[in-house]
Amino acid sequence: MNPGEIAAQFERLSRGIVPAASVLMLALLSVLPMPVAGLATVMPAFGLMAIYYWVVLRPDLLPRVVVFALGLVVDALSGLPFGVHALVYLLVHAAMLDQRRFIAGRPFWLFWSCFAMVAVAAQAGTWVIASLLRGAVLAPLATLATTCLTIAAFPLATFVLVRLQRALVGAGRR
Repeated sequence: MNPGEIAAQFERLSRGIVPAASVLMLALLSVLPMPVAGLATVMPAFGLMAIYYWVVLRPDLLPRVVVFALGLVVDALSGLPFGVHALVYLLVHAAMLDQRRFIAGRPFWLFWSCFAMVAVAAQAGTWVIASLLRGAVLAPLATLATTCLTIAAFPLATFVLVRLQRALVGAGRR
């Protein structure tokens, strides 16, 4: 094999793996506890950020079945009823596929503002579904703190994902 063929194979492999791996790694980061005074442990929903990013900018690289599987992994690790994140991730994926033409290629403030709306809806949906499945109202203050941290951390996650995309995936089709 010549170096050009090796580089082409690496590029094809990274295109297929990087989006799912980045969602998985960021979702795992979300499961790590971060104590906040007066609240249960809260952490930004990094997996949600990565799903939003990839579906808006490169939906061809993150199929529904992968999103569903990643949601099940997050459910298994987070302690929420099995299927909650999988359902919410799939709903976000479907909504962003429908709306991406209005968001992709626009200024970052619009990209971030749209994510803020998605984060509020996703966190509220997660809270409602988990509360219903548990048969008790989960702590709304922890959900609010998680939502605020998720929105605030989005620029940092986007910075990392943009660098990852440029380095390993490329611009590709939009």
